Amino acid sequence: MSHVFHRNPKQNMPMAVKGEGIYLIDGNGKRYLDASGGAAVSCLGHEHPRIIQAIKKQADMLEYAHTSFFTTPAAEELADFLVERAPTGLERVYFLSGGSEAIEASLKLARQYFVEIGQPQRKYFIARRQSYHGNTLGALAIGGNAARREPFLPILIPAHYVSPCYAYRGQNPNATEEQYADRLAAELESKILELGADQVAAFIAETVVGATLGAVPPVRTYFQKIRTVCDKYGVLLILDEVMSGMGRTGRLFACAEDGISPDLLAIAKGLGAGYQPIGAMLVSQKMYEAVLNGSGAFQHGHTYIGHVMACAAALEVQRTIEEENLLENVRARGEQLRSLLSQVFVNHPHVGNIRGRGLLVGVELVRDRASKKPFDPKDKINAQIKMEAMQRGLLVYPGGGTADGKSGDHVLLAPPFICNSHDIEKVVDLLASTLDAVLGGM
Repeated sequence: MSHVFHRNPKQNMPMAVKGEGIYLIDGNGKRYLDASGGAAVSCLGHEHPRIIQAIKKQADMLEYAHTSFFTTPAAEELADFLVERAPTGLERVYFLSGGSEAIEASLKLARQYFVEIGQPQRKYFIARRQSYHGNTLGALAIGGNAARREPFLPILIPAHYVSPCYAYRGQNPNATEEQYADRLAAELESKILELGADQVAAFIAETVVGATLGAVPPVRTYFQKIRTVCDKYGVLLILDEVMSGMGRTGRLFACAEDGISPDLLAIAKGLGAGYQPIGAMLVSQKMYEAVLNGSGAFQHGHTYIGHVMACAAALEVQRTIEEENLLENVRARGEQLRSLLSQVFVNHPHVGNIRGRGLLVGVELVRDRASKKPFDPKDKINAQIKMEAMQRGLLVYPGGGTADGKSGDHVLLAPPFICNSHDIEKVVDLLASTLDAVLGGM
């Protein structure tokens, strides 16, 4: 009998005992091709010798120092590395222990910023429906994942929502991408004016929507138009790249492809590649200076922020990605993955859409391809796919509620950056057989 309170206590899970490259191995010796990196975390695969050595080296010197007393070389060097490569204007890094913490810190700093500059009336946050920003109360409150929010609604702070940039279901067939982006930007502007132009603190969005929609990228110019609207009304732009950042889309920061800089940027997952728990909030210089020249301190903190072991591991992860030119491989393998999926499922009656950037790829499943009608949520298609894939030795990250928060299913793929062309072929073959097994009789 296990005394662990597992996420799904009724589910009998295998025991993971070893990692080896892109594979996880259970206690019975069964190998699982980790095609989702857990939840888009294990970007360097498992048991990478460089990262393990860096952790051991740091442990031999210093395992922990509280950030209210000390800084550390690992934290300073990692911050330098990130800022040197970050979008223009992001000059400071606040380290945390994961993505939800990075979002919480961003929300609190956004609020404190306006208090510091004499605009304490700014209190509203606008997010997008069908988004996900984390499971802590603040992150959950501004997230747009209806199923995750519902049990906790009475204890969540109010938030406000606009439409996601979800071209497969949201763009009028007769509209251009430019027109669609204009419509969404106008919707945000209308929401700001509805709440009061001087009352809104920030707009928050995932650069590429991850778990809730399944790797949905924005249309061209969308974020440029959103940035213009935010600037017009003095609203901060917070980008959530917890899943899509740190090389997952083929660029270190996903928003680089969109040609914009946010005021705050949250990262995690691929930052430390799972070797240590770490996240970070990148902060614009204007926001940092507002705190520095105002109260002088950010009213926030956790015991393990800036953890020296985590920073040392993350620094070696990022150096490895850069020195081994893995972002080029991410772009090449991502194109291969989307191309193969499109070929294999070109006539599949239940594959509605294939999308993504780099090695963040989503496959949306539908009951009827022509009408885009989703499966009944009672069918639990995404759960069936997860279990069937595991039986076949494939780990994928499916999700439900894709279409409207209740109905719809997708499969998220996020293979490690180290995968090769043969690995991608195997992922597609295993996914194809999985979908045939689950959807064949539908």
